[in-house]
Amino acid sequence: MAAFSLLPSAHIAPKPTLHFIKASTSDLPKTSPSPPSTKPQLPSLKPHHNIREEARLHNAATVTTNHPRFSAKYVPFTSITDPSSSDESYSLDEIVYRSQSGSLLDVQHDMSALKHFDGAYWRNLFDSRVGKTTWPFGSGVWSKKEWVLPEIDDDDIISAFEGNSNLFWAERYGKDFLGMNDLWVKHCGISHTGSFKDLGMTVLVSQVNRLRKMNKPVVGVGCASTGDTSAALSAYCAAAGIPSLVFLPANRISMAQLVQPIANGAFVLSIDTDFDGCMQLIREVTAELPIYLANSLNSLRLEGQKTAAIEILQQFDWEVPDWVIVPGGNLGNIYAFYKGFSMCKELGLVDKIPRLVCAQAANANPLYLYFKSGWKDFQPVKAKTTFASAIQIGDPVSIDRAVYALKNSNGIVEEATEEELMDAMAQADSTGMFTCPHTGVALTALNKLRRSGVIGPTDRTVVVSTAHGLKFTQSKIDYHSKNIKDMACRLANPPVQVTADFGSVMDVLKKYLLSKSH
Repeated sequence: MAAFSLLPSAHIAPKPTLHFIKASTSDLPKTSPSPPSTKPQLPSLKPHHNIREEARLHNAATVTTNHPRFSAKYVPFTSITDPSSSDESYSLDEIVYRSQSGSLLDVQHDMSALKHFDGAYWRNLFDSRVGKTTWPFGSGVWSKKEWVLPEIDDDDIISAFEGNSNLFWAERYGKDFLGMNDLWVKHCGISHTGSFKDLGMTVLVSQVNRLRKMNKPVVGVGCASTGDTSAALSAYCAAAGIPSLVFLPANRISMAQLVQPIANGAFVLSIDTDFDGCMQLIREVTAELPIYLANSLNSLRLEGQKTAAIEILQQFDWEVPDWVIVPGGNLGNIYAFYKGFSMCKELGLVDKIPRLVCAQAANANPLYLYFKSGWKDFQPVKAKTTFASAIQIGDPVSIDRAVYALKNSNGIVEEATEEELMDAMAQADSTGMFTCPHTGVALTALNKLRRSGVIGPTDRTVVVSTAHGLKFTQSKIDYHSKNIKDMACRLANPPVQVTADFGSVMDVLKKYLLSKSH
């Protein structure tokens, strides 16, 4: 271990209309400070200058005046829930994952500096960056840089212009199956590696890139993963030229998920345990070796993930939906959405936040059981196998974060059995979507809350789709082949076997068309 002695010990402690984003700043109040220009007057550039070089030249030529210094720091999560509990804090440039008491950490922004500008300023600044290729603001995450990692140099950022994902009006699904006219699906899986994890990983790997340039003792970045985290980590590390190490539970993730870190050059360990076992091992390893921990125990990722909430508000022209439903496993994402919405409210971009719903697989449902107990008795569970493999987690790291988010948003927790989530996925696919099983969990929660009358027919509701369905094709093949034990697969649509002659084909087609004519 002597070779790694430089590593500092980490603390273990009516039909709706589509909304288009406006880039106009004409409604900016006269008293608001002028937003920093996102289309600077640059010196004449030679054709070989790329967008990163253009940003470098612009930043070198820009003199910042009359603007407060935006900053952020780590604080114990307990100080978010109880501000008087601690004055402990750490620089984001420190390698630290927990507080001295063992609490999770949270990234706390200097809200007084951000409040120097009003809500109209921030709305117009964020809107003005959408759809641009200006580095790094073409990213849906880094277009909110001042709210994410305000002190990082643009040149240290590693981005695939993630975010800006589709907000899809699920017209037919809402109308035919739920009696709803304002149902939307936020397709976070339409992203660089096919899941919402890209939003957080661009932040984490960018900060690691900064730390390495500062000669901090970080040799590589590691994570335990049920699939999507490892895909995002390996891709962003590969883009940065940083070694990535991945601990995966053997035989518990899809081949589409496994191949991603392998293809991106990660060092992959397939370990005979579940996610919780992998998580325990990576914690122990990162305490001994100069490997930066990339799991959601690390609060940096949540800073990127919260931008999906801000993006939803942008896509609705800064109107707040009634409900947002998020699948939950390790439970960082439900808190990230809450944090994004609550920052927008506190800084005056909107005047309220939506009610949040966390949807869990019944085979891995500790938060649901805790909610049903009236928040009186949290007990980790031994997660059983679920098609929603990315949320197959029985001892979630971010349980306290999730409870805080749900309590402060008047939130609800629901669950979905394996049959319910697979039927919901198939039903959604039949209306033109191509969803992942985790989205099936969220859609099941929506179905239950709609049937019970909690969610009304005209409530504007957003279901967060966390990964692309193409990552989970085997589950769809098994379902439509009726090849899942103890599951009816009632919406299966298998191919019809028919002999190669005209009469047989015509008979089959007539029977099919007759069934559709009623």
